[in-house]
Amino acid sequence: MLERFTEKAVNVVSESQSIAKEMNCSEVCPEHLLLALVSEAKGVSLKIFRMYDITPEKLMDNIKKYVITSSKKFENIPFSHSVKDILKHTMDLASKSGNQNILFEHLFLALITDKNSNIQSILAEFDFDVLGARDLLSKLVQKKIKRLEHPETTDVEEKDSFEALYEGDALSSVFDRAVAKLSTSGYEILGTEQILASILETCDSDLTATLGEYGITSETFEERVKSIGNRSSEFEGKKIIFTPNAFYMMNKALETAKELGSSVITPEHIVLGILNTKKGLAYEIIKSFDINDKKLAEDIVRPIENQMPETLLIMKHAKVETRRIGRNVVGTEMFLLGILAEGTNIAAQVLNDLDITIKDARQEVENLIGYGNEYFDKEIVFTNRAKRVLEKAWLRAKQNNKQRIESQDLLLAILDEPDSIAMKVLDNLGADSSEIRHGINSK
Repeated sequence: MLERFTEKAVNVVSESQSIAKEMNCSEVCPEHLLLALVSEAKGVSLKIFRMYDITPEKLMDNIKKYVITSSKKFENIPFSHSVKDILKHTMDLASKSGNQNILFEHLFLALITDKNSNIQSILAEFDFDVLGARDLLSKLVQKKIKRLEHPETTDVEEKDSFEALYEGDALSSVFDRAVAKLSTSGYEILGTEQILASILETCDSDLTATLGEYGITSETFEERVKSIGNRSSEFEGKKIIFTPNAFYMMNKALETAKELGSSVITPEHIVLGILNTKKGLAYEIIKSFDINDKKLAEDIVRPIENQMPETLLIMKHAKVETRRIGRNVVGTEMFLLGILAEGTNIAAQVLNDLDITIKDARQEVENLIGYGNEYFDKEIVFTNRAKRVLEKAWLRAKQNNKQRIESQDLLLAILDEPDSIAMKVLDNLGADSSEIRHGINSK
């Protein structure tokens, strides 16, 4: 039932069970839930309770006359039917507001408006204005779900340095073979089909083995290239050294390399770029094998994931954090949460040494960008500023001759964006950029 609840809302439910246990009650009642709400309240919710001088201590004295206690200790304490009804009402309120996640405020609303428990009688003893609080909380929830546009989406996108695609040993032989194919085919412009054909000629790699499982081999691919007869699918604009689709695909390969935590582009990234762009002869030929794009991409990524690259894990955590608050846009703040959520990396250790925790960072992110109601089946995208941070981290890793982007590269890149949401989170938590840089250098 609680899978859609935010961490703050889950904390309230968990605290209510702890309170019931401490009071030697046999089940969790609405009164325990109210006491947990007051104990966990922050921000506007806390101000509402303070307005009526409601504190956990005073509330405890009031609810004792409404709950049944025992001299016996209970370990596994179930929720009462009244609490279950309130939790269901909470979910209904969230759904009606169009929110994918259930917030602390939804739980607050459901509890104070419940007429089948003693809650309103208890609140009346404090002269609590239920209608006024209901209106204020409703506005708070609406404000959060309407603030859908991410603050970093207005940033100007910076173009990648495309020259970097030719660097490194991973692709040198691939491009040598691909260019050699130009003279035999009579073309002067390199297309996606020649790039993929040259990748398939490497017979002893995990990638060619994976493609072979789908029937895509050097021989079958070349046969289908010959059967097409023209390259009209390769051109959608001005002719350059690459066909436009090949150029677009290679840029996607570069983006993929960064997101997977690599400082070099590999054949795997190129094939994933082809599957991502869904354009060009190479993609048309792959589709002619009647395969599932998504499954093939997952099979290609799996060996990379098995190597446990640090930045890939951080990116996965960043996307999970994005979905947690009902969004589909990853900004710099999600990179920061990803670093903290992964936990074992150097950047996370530096932040933890400065008393920056995942719980506090999440709270700050929620305060700054609010909750969204984007559908969970929508593709996750990166803000332009997040792309720029990833680009800076990638360049930093390359300059230091690393094969992979490390967490400290990502955190240092965030520090280079003083106007980013991530930096606002760090500032609000009292972290100084010079302290962070010093911490990274000392590791």
